[in-house]
Amino acid sequence: MSNPDGLLVDIAAMVESEHSNQMSVTVVVPGAVITGRLAPVALWWERVADVLQTSDHLKPFAALFAPPPGGGAPEPPTHLHLHRARILQGDFGLPHTGGMYRIAIADISAWSVGDLSYSDG
Repeated sequence: MSNPDGLLVDIAAMVESEHSNQMSVTVVVPGAVITGRLAPVALWWERVADVLQTSDHLKPFAALFAPPPGGGAPEPPTHLHLHRARILQGDFGLPHTGGMYRIAIADISAWSVGDLSYSDG
């Protein structure tokens, strides 16, 4: 989307201002449907850094995820930060346990509030 959806930008800004990670969304980006919970950028950076810190090979990259001086996300937000996110493929999501995704709002062509999941019934 060359012109980001203003409502989605407002939702991302509210997540940042409330420091909430309870809003779930499903987004369509080129080549994928991704579903997960929105997270404030600072929380997302912290969680990615924690994961990298536990790896002997990736530990040096953890420093790249330190919050920038003076705050978190730019105004207005340009990216969604999702945790517990899954790429939906067929009748399952990858990874099964969810991952951390950063998605440019300008790349989202469609979206919905809620975490899309499958049932066996």
